[in-house]
Amino acid sequence: MRVRNKPWAEPLIEAHPEMIITEPAKFKGNWQKRFKKVQPIRIEIGMGKGHFIIEMALKYPEINFIGIEIQRSVAAIALKKALPQTLPNLQLVLADGADLNEYFDNGEIDRVYLNFSDPWPKTRHEKRRLTYKTFLQVYRTILVEHGVIELKTDNQRLFEYSLLSMNNFGIIFDGVYLDLHHSDEALENVETEYEHKFSEKGQRIYKLKGHF
Repeated sequence: MRVRNKPWAEPLIEAHPEMIITEPAKFKGNWQKRFKKVQPIRIEIGMGKGHFIIEMALKYPEINFIGIEIQRSVAAIALKKALPQTLPNLQLVLADGADLNEYFDNGEIDRVYLNFSDPWPKTRHEKRRLTYKTFLQVYRTILVEHGVIELKTDNQRLFEYSLLSMNNFGIIFDGVYLDLHHSDEALENVETEYEHKFSEKGQRIYKLKGHF
């Protein structure tokens, strides 16, 4: 997702260091200090415009959430949405989600959400897929024991690739959904912006949930 540069984005980000972080490595091992309460921390890699992570923070006040986004204007849109909610259990990060081991200490995270990640369909780009083995190794390092990964996608090839990659890595599956919106899992599902758009068109949504 590419969003045109917005002149108000940078001033908004600079005005709210209490809500959005641009140098996450400074908080490695100390993320709980960014929240009002010490609670399990869950992260979304590639939060987009923030709908999912904001709704999750509203729905689960007993959990702390961090949304990570690399695009400045997109992160600013998420920030603009989040500010009126005054959520003490939500933090946003403007940074590259590929550098998680530089931002989080071993066992600091409870759960990782991968929502509608770029499928990188070409074989030569396999290493960029967020369920490639090197990324799975990073998740295992930053997650608590038996920490969870959840993936949602509309891309069948990425879903099948992720199923195989995660299985080969030794992840134990807690749920595999070939049609999320027509499963029991849909009852508690919080949609992303992409998910809502795709489901409105009748596209199938796939989901994987597993732990190390």
